Amino acid sequence: MNSLFRMNTWVIKSLFEKEIMMEKFIPVVVIKVLAETDRILTALKHNNINCAEITFRTACAADAIAYAVANYPDMEIGAGTVINADQCEAALKAGATFIVSPGLSPSVAKICNERNVPYYPGCVTPTEIMAALELGITTVKFFPANIYGGLKALKALSAPFPQVKFIPTGGVDRSNIDEFLAFDKVAAIGGSFFVKESLEKMEADQ
Repeated sequence: MNSLFRMNTWVIKSLFEKEIMMEKFIPVVVIKVLAETDRILTALKHNNINCAEITFRTACAADAIAYAVANYPDMEIGAGTVINADQCEAALKAGATFIVSPGLSPSVAKICNERNVPYYPGCVTPTEIMAALELGITTVKFFPANIYGGLKALKALSAPFPQVKFIPTGGVDRSNIDEFLAFDKVAAIGGSFFVKESLEKMEADQ
């Protein structure tokens, strides 16, 4: 079976060394209108993917997270593209169980620490990774992975930072996902392509 449709979880260390179960696949979900939520999450579940990172790129993000948490209790529903404290507060109020940012926000990290919620900030340089480590964060998003050197860059960064795990997102797809997953410093893969392929698979199976 292609790795794209395997359901796997494992324990990783996240913010302040809290142990959580993480899905290998973290679909980056953009909900433009609330009515799309059921179709997308149903498709992900149909593909044995029980996680969704609903992004704060649209006005209905918080409502979509709240709806997903209430109606899909067996899924891990997180918030993505969280770039400030206000968005973080809104996401947590809606019930998000993890927070993802394109970059590192100390204010978001502080809130997540206080609430004991995993936080995965985007970090692509040694300076950014060191800043995350100072906050107790050892699992970071690597975004956009294709722009910042891909797997070759991850391997280079892992030499001085062996304690860090990465969630590469952006530029990872079916053609290279197995190469990323084979690297032991990759905690999970993020991407919007999971949504597209899940929808296509569900439609094909109907």
